[in-house]
Amino acid sequence: MQRTIIRILGAAAVLLATVSLGACGDGAASNGGDPQSRTIRLAYQAFPSGDLIVKNQRLLENALPDYKITWTKFDSGASINTAFAAGSVDIAAIGSSPVARGLSAPLNLPYKVAFVLDVAGDNEALVARNGTNVATVADLRGKKIGTPFASTAHFSLLAALDRAGVKESEVTLVDLEPQDILAAWSRGDLDAAYSWLPSLDELKKTGTVLVTSRELATAGKPTLDLGVVATEFAEAHPDAVDAWRQAQAKALDLIASDPTAAATAVGRELNLSTEDAKHQLSQGVFLKPADLAGPEWLGTPEKVGGLADNLHAAAVFLKEQNKIDAVPDRSVFEKAIYTKGLPGVLQS
Repeated sequence: MQRTIIRILGAAAVLLATVSLGACGDGAASNGGDPQSRTIRLAYQAFPSGDLIVKNQRLLENALPDYKITWTKFDSGASINTAFAAGSVDIAAIGSSPVARGLSAPLNLPYKVAFVLDVAGDNEALVARNGTNVATVADLRGKKIGTPFASTAHFSLLAALDRAGVKESEVTLVDLEPQDILAAWSRGDLDAAYSWLPSLDELKKTGTVLVTSRELATAGKPTLDLGVVATEFAEAHPDAVDAWRQAQAKALDLIASDPTAAATAVGRELNLSTEDAKHQLSQGVFLKPADLAGPEWLGTPEKVGGLADNLHAAAVFLKEQNKIDAVPDRSVFEKAIYTKGLPGVLQS
């Protein structure tokens, strides 16, 4: 059965999210601001990344043996934003578009970007189902397209339609998580979908790629997967945040130095063979840890990097698409970049 989700983005929805803990991880009350609390609640998503290596190899658990560390799987950035609003997540892997949305009204979520997990490349794409007579993005007029709303894929889909001169009103967008996209796709309920790995590879088997996030990035609409930390937690546990960033840096180093070992760890988390996982990892763009403190990305305490501009630009686009109420001042995004300890903490 096709699923339709209506999201109310008013302030009342945020208030509701703070008291409703369903689908928000372990449901524990917020304790991130307590320096005595030795608990870290991590939200992860099932896409090939260094974050899955950190989880699989227990890099954070080994670095912080005195902490109780829990990992909860989420299907999209929208649900992670809801979890942050509920105070039930401390650290998360989440796309840049939902982060831009989270930092904007009415959500105004108190979190900071502390890491760049990857830059979206061919690991996210818009695919048309075979037999729909869709050969270009412009051919999507009058068609039904599935994508997880408020995700980087949703952002990229809107960017692709805008670039092709297709109005959002000229297509039917359906809010579906990646696994639900596959089910709807197999039933023939969708003409196209914008999604990410590993579900993307399944779509490609019976579809044609129209555009990838790598191509859209080249055209000025880049998307990223980011590591975000609740502000309250970062202030109370800066050493734990450093340990988490160092674990993520080790994962990036492993992807670069030993692709087979990295793919083996990712494959275990995604139930894929090492070869399939290696192929999927090869479609993403992974930065060198030391580069994250450079001017293009996080920057340093003395000068915030260009990531703030990326998030501000995403918010501008979301406002143009009527997805947020207003574009925050650039200073909001600058303050949301966690540069404490950089670049030292990221150096191998």
